[in-house]
Amino acid sequence: MSSQKVNCAKGTREAGLGHAVLSASGSHRWLNCTPSARLELEFENTTSEAAREGTAAHALCEHKLKKFLKKRSKRPVSDYNSDEMEECTDAYAEFVMEQYEEAKKSCKDPVLLIEQKLDFSCYVPEGFGTGDCIIISDDKLHIIDFKYGQGIFVEAEHNPQMMLYALGALEIYDALYDIKEVAMTIFQPRRENVSTWTIPIEELKAWAEEELKPKARLAYDGEGEYLPGEWCTFCKAAVKCRARAEEKMKLARLEFKMPPLLTDAEIEEVLNVLPDLTKWANEITAYASEAAIHHGKEWNGFKVVEGRSNRKYRDELLVAEAAREHGYTDIYRQTLIPMTEMQKLMGKSTFEEILGDLIYKPPGKPTLVPNTDKRPAMNVTNAENEFDKIMED
Repeated sequence: MSSQKVNCAKGTREAGLGHAVLSASGSHRWLNCTPSARLELEFENTTSEAAREGTAAHALCEHKLKKFLKKRSKRPVSDYNSDEMEECTDAYAEFVMEQYEEAKKSCKDPVLLIEQKLDFSCYVPEGFGTGDCIIISDDKLHIIDFKYGQGIFVEAEHNPQMMLYALGALEIYDALYDIKEVAMTIFQPRRENVSTWTIPIEELKAWAEEELKPKARLAYDGEGEYLPGEWCTFCKAAVKCRARAEEKMKLARLEFKMPPLLTDAEIEEVLNVLPDLTKWANEITAYASEAAIHHGKEWNGFKVVEGRSNRKYRDELLVAEAAREHGYTDIYRQTLIPMTEMQKLMGKSTFEEILGDLIYKPPGKPTLVPNTDKRPAMNVTNAENEFDKIMED
């Protein structure tokens, strides 16, 4: 075993004692804004509802893959279990097995690893993580990552988290296999996104030495320049980050002119930053509200009041009984069960046979999005002509 690999193994054991300063999941952030990694340590490490739901989905994925491989596994029980989660995890497990069968065509004994501990501390101080699924064949390494979230569309191309996992897997298997390239797949079923990117290992290692290693050292030491951007989304320090606040306040130079008085270039600039600006404003409001309501913080010019609420029945059974006693019987609404539940009740083929002609999917509401969105552009020529006519009038 090389000295480099010995150092990597040591890094995993040491880092395994606590939370990683430079996590793989946060790499997009600390590679762009290196001092943010240390700054985040000053904030409480909380777990969101979405993160807990994602953890439950990952546990179900692991169970289903083990069952495919005929390994012992106890089905996890979670409050987050749903028809949607069942469908998404089924699709993931089936996709992984399809890739495993594909690997068998060029390799008689490929290896499939589930929830594999990975060490990339040769490049990132105390760097370690867990890969959802890794398939190793004679000349190819395939990293597959399951994303249950639907808020952010995740791309595989140049995805630093996946690249770190690939480096960790190569540390274990590069000497055992003649691996020439690494494929990385993001499987994000709730966004109908299966994104795969392939890179030769020479390019991956060059990136690790030339870009990853020096930036990781800066990030670990808390050095470098603060650089706000879309990577601020999940940063714990984002709500109080001065650099981010200054970036958002640059919009003030537009003097908040009415939209028709802005140039096209100014409108395009605002459109680009508006989603993050709105998110930042909401984060500031949430932070200030939390501090005031739960910690007694007083903000000049603001106060805590009782919000509006809607009336509720204390006991629906007693309400129904009292209403019927006084002659009111038309007090219930009847609605169909959700479509996913109906399909599960009937079975997919029977569902299509009985209800296929009775179901339709209406067109979605036209929405303005960046060009990076995967959906095809609509033909809005007629709408454009109408808009121009209104502006002329």
